[in-house]
Amino acid sequence: MKKQYLSENKKNLNILCVKVRELIAIQEYQKCEDLILHAMENYPHEPEPHNLLGILLEKKGEHLLAMKHFRASLALDPTYLPVQQNLKCYGTFFSSGYCAYDESDCPTEEENNNYKVEYDMHGIGHVIRRN
Repeated sequence: MKKQYLSENKKNLNILCVKVRELIAIQEYQKCEDLILHAMENYPHEPEPHNLLGILLEKKGEHLLAMKHFRASLALDPTYLPVQQNLKCYGTFFSSGYCAYDESDCPTEEENNNYKVEYDMHGIGHVIRRN
């Protein structure tokens, strides 16, 4: 029964990610915020609602508050790939603006392989950007 409950939670959170993506696309920010806050009440230990709220806040131009929610999401689950992607995206001076609502938005290892390590004659590794 517990496993079924966990899979039901993930199913509901995946549906939430889809709804939030759709609402943000049409700029229905208040409805989107209401959905996310309701999910935070129902799933207080899951990273998805905080990640989604971070995205919403970024879209509304509230960067500092968005970063706090991204960090809260990361604290809840350090292995959650979408929040790692969003922290990389929005945590730099030159944001690409590409955010990750769920795992389908995260680049695969092959897509993210823009750098390589080369070792000099002293055995010191240097990170080099690939062309």
